[in-house]
Amino acid sequence: MQEANLVDIRSLVPDIAEDIRYAGDDNFVGVRIDGYGAARCYLVPAAAEALRQVEAGLRSQGMRLELFDCYRPARAVRHFVRWARDMGDQRTKPAHYPSLDKRQLLGDYIAPVSGHSRGATVDLTLMRCEPGGDCVALDMGTDFDFFDPRANTESPLVTADQRRNRQLLSAAMARSGFRNYPQEWWHYTLAPEPSAARIFDVPIQ
Repeated sequence: MQEANLVDIRSLVPDIAEDIRYAGDDNFVGVRIDGYGAARCYLVPAAAEALRQVEAGLRSQGMRLELFDCYRPARAVRHFVRWARDMGDQRTKPAHYPSLDKRQLLGDYIAPVSGHSRGATVDLTLMRCEPGGDCVALDMGTDFDFFDPRANTESPLVTADQRRNRQLLSAAMARSGFRNYPQEWWHYTLAPEPSAARIFDVPIQ
């Protein structure tokens, strides 16, 4: 990680909330993903600092981030592609792509190369916190990695409250330079990308 110049976000925000889905089996593949030996969030330094700024601003408003994924090794993306081509494995269809044929996932939803492997992209959600108490994730209308038009950031298929929650997240991220991927309300990339020409395949340990 040091050679790749990737830093653990917890070196900047030690108590940031993390639910790194690909380090376990609660994800659209249904198993731990190749390259995820630990549930940790790594980013290039500029993206890590920008995310720290987002978190600091949100905390002053009684909110926090929860991270689902950050840097993603290239071997993990290859794992996704192998799974997407296996038409016999439909175990996660009800939870993650109920309205789509699995053959539709390659392309817009699962690409052979992911921006996450450049270390400046994050998947996350927003939580509201009680003073000195627990934090609860806001209702965004779908879960993370829900492959469906309802997950589009500006989808008309979600409620007004859910759309406002997405807009809160988008505004907070935009203030520190993150750009949303319109098909996924949870997906943000620092713009411009600090290492746009580099793909990393360092396993997460």
